[in-house]
Amino acid sequence: MKRTQNKIQFLLYLLLILACSPLDIHAQAKPKEVNTQSQSWFSVNSTTRLSGKFGIMADVHVRRNNFLADPGFYFVRVGLNYWINENLTADVGYGRMWLAPSKPGWQHFAEENRVHQQIQFTSKVGKVNLMQRLRNELRWQEKIVNDQFIHEYKFTDRIRYLLSLNLALSKNKYYPSLVLSDELLIQFGKEIVYNTFDQNRLFIGVKQQLLKKLSFDMGYMVVFQEKATGYQYDKNNTFRLFFYYTPDLRKKKS
Repeated sequence: MKRTQNKIQFLLYLLLILACSPLDIHAQAKPKEVNTQSQSWFSVNSTTRLSGKFGIMADVHVRRNNFLADPGFYFVRVGLNYWINENLTADVGYGRMWLAPSKPGWQHFAEENRVHQQIQFTSKVGKVNLMQRLRNELRWQEKIVNDQFIHEYKFTDRIRYLLSLNLALSKNKYYPSLVLSDELLIQFGKEIVYNTFDQNRLFIGVKQQLLKKLSFDMGYMVVFQEKATGYQYDKNNTFRLFFYYTPDLRKKKS
């Protein structure tokens, strides 16, 4: 188990080095432009335990721009979970996104298809619960030109590393806990020239247990994303509200 954790931490360091490396002199020569905007992000995330080793997962996400005023994207995902042990899980899945147009006056949503593979490791240090997740996403993003479909897709391979810390404030699990997490995303592909670093998501908030198998976290997330030009960035100040449903359908031993 220690070796697995060390490998995951090594991959994080490698991702940080790649993300911070100067990838293109031309892109760096231009002054940085940062577009600051507000968003809201809502989701329902479920993981259903079917047996000692297998389960299924399903997510539904809605993100709005200008806080709640405009659509951002709609996203659904399903997958199969495999428990290597109680602290280490792997899963594969498929997701589909509908991305709202970013240019004024455009009407068509771009579709995106994803296939992901991930491994997730949980541990505990004192009162702090740690969760590390390494995910690889194969993405086919639809191209739209002048608000028209051209039936072409851009393929990218994106790697994501998430580290989440949950600090319990009480032994009573129905008391709120503090959550701090950070996720780094980098991408590769023949059409990725200036923005191998895709984005970083930093979140701080509270987690609340509602029922035995139902909880939510709520708080502030800042999403810093690099555009394809390599010198333009979006800084999204985001209100986040995620619900988690984790039913266990295993037969209980008498």
